[in-house]
Amino acid sequence: MEESVFPYKIRMAYENEWEDAMLLAWRTFLQFEANDYGPEGVHSFEDFITDNTLHRMFVMGAYQMFVALHQDSIVGLISLRSNSHISLLFVDADHHRRGIGRALMGQLCEYLRTEMGIRKVTVNASPYGVGFYHRLGFRDLGQEQISEGIRYTPMELQI
Repeated sequence: MEESVFPYKIRMAYENEWEDAMLLAWRTFLQFEANDYGPEGVHSFEDFITDNTLHRMFVMGAYQMFVALHQDSIVGLISLRSNSHISLLFVDADHHRRGIGRALMGQLCEYLRTEMGIRKVTVNASPYGVGFYHRLGFRDLGQEQISEGIRYTPMELQI
């Protein structure tokens, strides 16, 4: 039986990909996560991904983002703030359950270990994402919390 080839390319995002990546995050958030939040949480998330300061940090290299590409289209993203905290992780619905989230995490962890010398990554996992992060080996740091309408479970992974 022939081994399947991973048809996605994972790399650092280019400056001109910001808008497409944030549109993917918004579209996927609305489809899979918004129902877990009230209007305040949805508004808080929208404010976050449309924040000009966040975009400037990305342009300056202070907010790193990796993208997953399929035929030159962004189908997934993972971003990092404060050098070791996963800020966003989204995969387009049509590409779920194909190893993209795991590959994005693998690329991010490799970057943290080799480029930054960091051995631990944290995330505030959404209710939708908790199971995914557990499957990758993350452990809960506390109970689910709510901040500005956003529900999350703080987690960490030793890398």
